[in-house]
Amino acid sequence: MPRLMLTDERWSKLRTIMLQLGIYDKPNLRKKVEGILYRMRAGCPWRDLPRKFGRWNSVFQQFNRWSSDNKLMKIFRLLVVDPDLEWEFVDGSIVKAHQHSAGAAGNEDQAIGKSVAGNTTKIHMAVDAFGLPIDFILTGGEVHDSKAAPEFIANLPPADFTIADKGYDSEEIREVIRKKSSTPIIPRKSNSKTGNADIDWDLYKHRHLIENVFARLKHFRAIATRFDKLKRNYASMLALACGYLWLPM
Repeated sequence: MPRLMLTDERWSKLRTIMLQLGIYDKPNLRKKVEGILYRMRAGCPWRDLPRKFGRWNSVFQQFNRWSSDNKLMKIFRLLVVDPDLEWEFVDGSIVKAHQHSAGAAGNEDQAIGKSVAGNTTKIHMAVDAFGLPIDFILTGGEVHDSKAAPEFIANLPPADFTIADKGYDSEEIREVIRKKSSTPIIPRKSNSKTGNADIDWDLYKHRHLIENVFARLKHFRAIATRFDKLKRNYASMLALACGYLWLPM
């Protein structure tokens, strides 16, 4: 029997949110959700889903419909309740794009780019003071953190302090943070003439919280390696993983 991920308590919480979004409570709904979670954790091809979850194509088509309707992202947003925004951490992490993720039809950007590791996708993530994800965007792996940061940070909820590493050393980024009445905690590079006398190093040490989130998310093999051809499908799988971290809260 395949290992399941949802306790009765967590399923009850998730089911309530799904009903709010107009997802019909069919008798096999929980089984299909468990099938999607199994694929997220195991990273197997959809065709290799255990029969316990039903026909693999039915589970995939359900996931694809929810992804197309942006419902898994909405579930994640609804699970983010009362984040602690005293501190807000921002960082990026590259994931390898498997060869099966290449070749999506159409000219739409699928957030796969060439970097040192070959075909990759970059996750730009923000977490709160408890180390829980509050938002993310996807780009190709070649996109530098500082290029995606201004727009990404501008759309985040305001926080007292915004903490990031040297990859975000940019006055443009600091100005975006200050416009939100937040204090930037971003070390300057070694060749900076300004120096780091104004950095709260004790607060900066807590930046491990966002590294911990990436480590937890990459326990799920369909997150650690991108198998999905479509950007929206990989984003939906990532949203489901982020939402899963919020379920016990």
